[in-house]
Amino acid sequence: PNMSEIDEGFYSRQLYVLGHEAMQRMATADVLVAGVRGLGVEIAKNVILSGVRSVTVQDEGHTGWTDLSSQFFLKEANLGQNRATCSLQQLSDLNPHVRVSAHDGPLDEELLLRFQVVVLTDSSLDDQRRFGDLCHSRGIKFIVADTKGLCGQLFCDFGEEFEVLDQDGETPVSAMIYSISKDNPGVVCTNEKHLFSDGTKVSFSEVHGMKELNSIGPVELTVRSPYSFGIGDTSAFSEYERRGGVVTEVKQPCMLHFKPLGEALLDDELNGRHKTLHLAFQALHGFVKKEQRLPRSWSQSDADVLLAMVRELNTAAQLEQLDEIAVRKLSCTAQGDLAPINAFIGGLAAQEVIKACSRKFTPLQQWLYFDALQCLPQGENQPAESTRYDGQIAVFGSAFQEKLERQKYFLVGAGAIGCELLKNFALIGLGAGEEGGITVTDMDFIERSNLNRQFLFRSQDIGKPKSEVAAKAVREINPQMNITAHQNRLDPDSEEVYGYDFFMGLNGVAAALDNVEARVYLDGRCVQHKRPLLEGGTLGSRGHTQVVVPHLTTSYGPADTNADDDIPLCTLKNFPHSIQHTLQWARDQFEGLFKQTPENVNLFLSDSGFVERTLGHREALEILGGVWSSLEDMNSGGQRPTTWEDCVSWARCQWETHYNTDIRQLLHCFPPEQLTRTGLPFWSGLKRCPHPLTFDPNNTTHMEYVVAAANLYGQIYCIRGTRDAAAIRIILEKVRVSSFTPNSSMTIHVNDQELQESMEKEKKARLEMLKRALASPSLKGSVMQMYPVDFEKDDDSNFHVDYIVAASNLRAENYDIPTEDRLQSKRIVGRIIPAIATTTASVAGLMCLELYKLVLGHQDISCYCTSYICLAFQRIVHSCPAPNRSQEKVAGETYTLWDDFRVEGRCGDQQEMTLGDLLQYIKEKYNLNICSLFYGRACLYNGQEDRHQLSVSDLVRKITKENIPPHTKMLELIPSFAEDECLESVPIRYLLL
Repeated sequence: PNMSEIDEGFYSRQLYVLGHEAMQRMATADVLVAGVRGLGVEIAKNVILSGVRSVTVQDEGHTGWTDLSSQFFLKEANLGQNRATCSLQQLSDLNPHVRVSAHDGPLDEELLLRFQVVVLTDSSLDDQRRFGDLCHSRGIKFIVADTKGLCGQLFCDFGEEFEVLDQDGETPVSAMIYSISKDNPGVVCTNEKHLFSDGTKVSFSEVHGMKELNSIGPVELTVRSPYSFGIGDTSAFSEYERRGGVVTEVKQPCMLHFKPLGEALLDDELNGRHKTLHLAFQALHGFVKKEQRLPRSWSQSDADVLLAMVRELNTAAQLEQLDEIAVRKLSCTAQGDLAPINAFIGGLAAQEVIKACSRKFTPLQQWLYFDALQCLPQGENQPAESTRYDGQIAVFGSAFQEKLERQKYFLVGAGAIGCELLKNFALIGLGAGEEGGITVTDMDFIERSNLNRQFLFRSQDIGKPKSEVAAKAVREINPQMNITAHQNRLDPDSEEVYGYDFFMGLNGVAAALDNVEARVYLDGRCVQHKRPLLEGGTLGSRGHTQVVVPHLTTSYGPADTNADDDIPLCTLKNFPHSIQHTLQWARDQFEGLFKQTPENVNLFLSDSGFVERTLGHREALEILGGVWSSLEDMNSGGQRPTTWEDCVSWARCQWETHYNTDIRQLLHCFPPEQLTRTGLPFWSGLKRCPHPLTFDPNNTTHMEYVVAAANLYGQIYCIRGTRDAAAIRIILEKVRVSSFTPNSSMTIHVNDQELQESMEKEKKARLEMLKRALASPSLKGSVMQMYPVDFEKDDDSNFHVDYIVAASNLRAENYDIPTEDRLQSKRIVGRIIPAIATTTASVAGLMCLELYKLVLGHQDISCYCTSYICLAFQRIVHSCPAPNRSQEKVAGETYTLWDDFRVEGRCGDQQEMTLGDLLQYIKEKYNLNICSLFYGRACLYNGQEDRHQLSVSDLVRKITKENIPPHTKMLELIPSFAEDECLESVPIRYLLL
């Protein structure tokens, strides 16, 4: 298929992970998934969403009660029916671009030979060997995935030779050159720290003087320091001119070799717990073959038999420390079929299918084992009668199942991770009992770009609230679910809904949020009300999970306020050196021209005090100047259009100003050969010497800018435009563009400090002139109102991205910066987070494993896991959460972030405490003397005795001059104590019940 055949609207977030070329290769692949129980359907779902050509699901088996524990496309009505055919329609609905079929017959050679990738789940070791050998010999990529209770196994065989085109999927590293020595070896120094490693191959571009480097093939480098590296012999090259240049990583393909499963079973690279599980899974197959069943749940006699079989296998494997406890636990729980384990292993397995089809990322070589045995409670568990939770009861017992069903949880976010969590919640029965329930909130509505990874949504749901559609889909999976959907943003404004009573009624909270600020706010609410928090996030093939347990772990923590990503104003204005700079400049232009200025005009038209208030604003000159020019017509020196032709003329003049006139003025002030005071070239290092562009109506990018700018300008004045380039060219022929005359009195500033100082000097006189101009009565009558434009990145018909991509790439051309395509430009300027369903599924699975532990009430911090995963090369890191460390020491007592002084200020009909009562209460109960008391930034008390007789709530109202909202049940007061030597203190949480 051609690149144009890839549906960018549907695959947009995944394209940022895989890229066009990898997805083109995937679109030619046919995949077989054998076994459609919980693990198989998870793999099939993720592979279908990823966009291969076709997926066939094969299963001879019929739906049983145990399947309902983890197979989200089967219902009680399907009991006794074929699993593959019952799942077909819902799998087909996931992705209109993928052909999905079902096969209810047996696996055989004829069937397997139709596919490029074969995945076996729920299979015997004999079948794994037989079909593995066949696939290896015929060049078919072969994957085995299996889960038993809390343990999982994954195996890959991609043949004798498998070429990986991109091992990690990361953007190639690049750096700006400061100098290159003429030596053997030549040493390259960079302006900033480079990120290259030894052996990296690089190419050179835009090198002046030593131009030979621009035309040679990839060069292998040797790192010498964070700012330099060697590149071989440059002694015969020309002398380097210190005028920049770029060095860029050139990714190299690599060839991998795989063993067939029969040989790989003897793998001696595994060790420790992984080797034990490797032997235990083999023994488990032997047990099933002999007994025609899995070991019985929590049967010690069956565990003894399995352990004996593992010990026998170990006589050949010779593992020094066999983990016999793990073997016993595997035996006791092997009948279990758990949704979270299937979600995690299914995400990993589907990612391996993507690697096999796309040749992007490094495949697993060749075994992976995973267990979550730390989830288990102490003691044995007894199974109950058959229910939809059989696969879970087999591991945890019926008492735990009843406890799960009584849970009340709050899920914030119904996006990608939120959908996966809700699916898992439904399968495990979280809140599905009479006393339990789930509240989910998400303020967003479903967009087409969501469908590729938010699998509870379908095309007919576009435009509907995410939370409502997700809740309905969850009830389809498990009709017993008690779920309430809200469309509220979680912030201080929604505390009337999510207040003290709401949080105190919860057992826990799960965060499926896409920004740090919201996570920090939710974390603070959980700490305030002492509720556990499950948190997870993804970035492409990377993911993380964190569990916050009251009094046991630290919290998510405050937001990082590091502003290192801010781009200096002078860099954006005159000295860009990367595409990020030109894109930010273009976005700033968009916001200023089409949003902020029309908003300011509307304020000016409706508010007589607008001008006076704005005069004290730091950017008053730009604001008021924009208002005046937007209201004054073009004949009087302003920029207000009255016709579509005026809009085209304005856009053409904007083009000339930004890409020709401003650049020529910059070069007039700083000619290409300009030297600094120290005699070095001014245009060197991070300063790239620009060149002006000449408008060409036959140049695609030039016309794209004019078309987009003219249409957007028309929109803010309610003037209808057109995309007809031919008609616009006719108008352009009549547009008169002023010729450039250099301004020798203009000063262009090279740093932000100079720029600000200059602006302040010019400001006063120009503001006075603008003030008089804006006072003209005729100005307010020229326009009734303007129509500001809010940037929307996912609508390709609205000219927003068109304008920004064209504006950015033209500026990049000015400065010889490599341009960027539309897709990547949209990602950068829209701050889009790359996402793929495989990572999302795996992260949600890990979060639900931590949920098990929370419900079980584990108080041993070593049982919990903070996890980091990278599916690009199957790196999984589990660590113990950071413990709850003491932070404050007050009067000899140590306090942590989970501690507070909780005071019932008013209970029922009783009279509320006065401030004096509160001071006395803290003195008597904690032997502490309050010196001062704050509510937010308001100082309620700093020793004033006349305030002692006021009730605390009256004092808050008096000092803040605001009423306390009726829904507020808890006031957070920050005291300082005479005995306290710390700046921060433990809060008083004052209850108004």
